[in-house]
This record gives sequence, structure tokens and C-alpha cells, in this order.
Amino acid sequence: MLRTIITVTFVVIFLIISIPIWLILLIIGLFNKRLKDVMAYNIVAWAFGVVAFLGGARYEVHGYENVPKDKAVLFIGNHQSFFDVVLGYHLCPAVTGFMSKKTFEKVPLLNVWMKMNYCLFLTRTDPRQDLKLIIKAQDFIKAGISMFIFPEGTRSKTGEMADFHEASFKIATKTGCPIVPVAFTNTREVFETHFPKLKKTRVIVTFCPPVDPTSLEGDNKKHLGVYVRGIIANQLEADSKLI
Repeated sequence: MLRTIITVTFVVIFLIISIPIWLILLIIGLFNKRLKDVMAYNIVAWAFGVVAFLGGARYEVHGYENVPKDKAVLFIGNHQSFFDVVLGYHLCPAVTGFMSKKTFEKVPLLNVWMKMNYCLFLTRTDPRQDLKLIIKAQDFIKAGISMFIFPEGTRSKTGEMADFHEASFKIATKTGCPIVPVAFTNTREVFETHFPKLKKTRVIVTFCPPVDPTSLEGDNKKHLGVYVRGIIANQLEADSKLI
């Protein structure tokens, strides 16, 4: 439990000392919005890196060269653990917004950072509202802000991938942006398997080669979620042999 206590304590302290940082970022944003966005993202990415270390996620990264450096992309990941978000946020380039559950919008202090960093909060119960958020995510992509979504809709309770919601992929099909599948292997072993304890665990994060949704044909184009899920499933199988 000591690892859990230390990690939670760091998060609380970080959120509290963030308050004056917001004012500094607000002032910077009046003169240079892009600089403010990058700084805000990198601060949280650093904090999540510390959380990963304190929590015991000893990660290795494969395929980072597959992430385009000159354009916004849609990151698609499998979802086993809270640490998928922690590691995804820590590793993705600035600026990347995350599609999150509505419940996180109510978390004090954390919600300020999330909104500042272009996170969108899905209801999972109001299709009309969630469609508006998908359209908002498309606007972010067009503005040069990458997005990250876990299209299973929730964390896996067994470690097995659920089906991907096809609506998530409209962010890419409507903008033509590349899709970068991201495979998170063994993240459940950091926390969920041992809840409420955190355990030192070897984790692999693999950024797969980008998928151009405009170049697909037939069933792959019609069922893009199934196609991308297959890519991640194959990568998870390969990475599991390395653990």
C-alpha cells in the first residue's frame, strides 16, 4: 500500500500547486496561445510520467517513430487500466486531447487541467450530446490538435478487448487524419489486478504504423473499427510474448 499512498499523495500535491501555474499559463496564452497549449500539455505529461514511475509502471515504448510529427492524428488505444491514460498522456506529443468519461469533469482541479488540454467528456448515455463532442473533436483535429480515444468505451474487466464503437472513427473519416493504433500490454497488472495496491510491473506501449482512412477499401473502410481493432489485437499478441 505504500506505493499507492505515495502516488496518491503526489497527485494531490501536484493538483494543489497547479493553481498558481494556471495563472501563469493564462497570461502566456494572452500573447502566445500555442506556447501556452504546449506548456500546459508538457506539464501534465511530466506529472503523469512521475505517476507512472511512482505507481510502478516500468514501461518500454516501441514504434514511436510511427507517430507523424507534422500533422494531427487520431490515436486509438485498447483500454485495460487507468495507466493506459497515464502512459498515453505521458508519451503522446503535444498537443493531444483525450476523450474521457463525463465523471472526470467533476473531479476538482483535475478537470481544469483536462479542459485546458482539450479533453472532451463523453456521457455514454446521450448519443446526441456525444455526437456533438465527436464533431468538436473533428474541429480540434482540423486546428492541429491530435485526439486520443479508447473506443471500447470503458476499461476491460477481464483484459480482453471489447468491440470498438464505430462512431469514434468519424473523427478520422470526416477529417482524413491518420489513425495511429496504440497497444497497451500488461497495464492491468500495475493496478486493477491488485486493487487497491499498485505493483511494480513491466509494461509495453507500442505505436503501430498509421492507418490512412482515405486509402482503405471494401469492408476495411466500411468497418474501420473492426480493422483497427485487429491491428491492435495482433500487436498485443506479439507484445505479450515479450513480457
